[in-house]
Amino acid sequence: MARGLFSRAWLSKTYHFQARLSYVRVKYLFLTWLAVFVGSWVVYVQYSTYTELCRGRECKSIICEKYSKGIIDGSACSSLCEESSLYFGRCLSTKPNNQVYTGSWGDHDGVIKCQLSDILHYELGEELEPKKEVALFDKPTRGTSVEKFKEMVASHLKAKVGEQANLSSLVSLILSVADSNKDGHISLPEAKSAWALLQLNEVLLAVVLQDREHTPRLLGFCGDLYVVERVPHTPLYGLSLPWPMELWIPTGMRRNMDQWFTPSWPRKAKIFIGLLELIEDIFHGTFGSFLMCDMRASTFGYTDRHDLRLVDGRRVVAEEAFKQAMILQRCEDDEDCVYGVDCRTSCDRAEHRCMAEVAQPNLARACGALKDYLLRGAPVHLQEELEKQLYACMALKGSAEQMEMEHSLILNNLKTLLWKQISHTNDS
Repeated sequence: MARGLFSRAWLSKTYHFQARLSYVRVKYLFLTWLAVFVGSWVVYVQYSTYTELCRGRECKSIICEKYSKGIIDGSACSSLCEESSLYFGRCLSTKPNNQVYTGSWGDHDGVIKCQLSDILHYELGEELEPKKEVALFDKPTRGTSVEKFKEMVASHLKAKVGEQANLSSLVSLILSVADSNKDGHISLPEAKSAWALLQLNEVLLAVVLQDREHTPRLLGFCGDLYVVERVPHTPLYGLSLPWPMELWIPTGMRRNMDQWFTPSWPRKAKIFIGLLELIEDIFHGTFGSFLMCDMRASTFGYTDRHDLRLVDGRRVVAEEAFKQAMILQRCEDDEDCVYGVDCRTSCDRAEHRCMAEVAQPNLARACGALKDYLLRGAPVHLQEELEKQLYACMALKGSAEQMEMEHSLILNNLKTLLWKQISHTNDS
């Protein structure tokens, strides 16, 4: 009888063990299937996103077709389309209509930028510049003289930067860029390329600031495809995480994580001084004032010597063009009067039109965007004074009386304070 009881107990245990083993197998089979399904979905989404965002082949095909037909010309055309010495590298595009790739051109490491949009109007929510025309590269037309083209350029620049005493000097700069082979003459294909490039904020800024050191040098162009110097360290700060992880990280924690991997404080101070100098260059500069409407870290980078570079100038817009576009913008409240990321004006609710004046100047928005970046790791004895000056900077208003004097005073005070701290270090 004992033997029978033992036998039944052993069979019962065996049954339960087999049932549990079967359950574990089903459980792991389900989890494996789920992992494969989720993994496949992530790969599909990433691939779909990549193919939508990264259309370098299409861009090159359009440009080279126009070049082969003699419609456009430029210093990069033969390298891109005939010699194949201008290579597309890693895709950096964040929007399908703005193709951005790392590139290699002879001894130069560059960034290749190309436009792929067919819209012909201003879009305040995105770019304050006309998109590529449906009839690609149709201006200037055949028979246009160099003098007529010069008038076209002057009229366009006047609309962009306003009436300037040295507007003729800016026109001459543009024409010198248009003469891509430096033979002293501007052909119709060169003029078509130059006209297309002139519609882009970033290219205009590169020409305006070509003698300064805070924007990458324009290396060459073909149509509205252009190549600029590559900046080795981008973005200015922050971690690049896979998007599934981004969804689960709280905003406050993400902001702190962005500051973990940054240079030493003296080097950050030097980078910030570079930003102050860039703001100085474009605030009532030689060819008018420009507004920087995207102060995010991805807009900036820095060199191995920790000199600041503006790596994305698409939302740097001439103040005059900004005002003209804003007063045409209809609104219900202030939230309707935003260009780019952070250039805001107020809404005239009686007229349902946006006001022309920007609420805060470049300097105030730069101080607000990089306050945490600059304060983190700052010397203890400097913290209080630096924080005080940064908050005074952030309080600047665009329409305040004597704003220009306050602007210059605060900017110079910040530069002096930072230089005094780093001038004796190797980082300066």
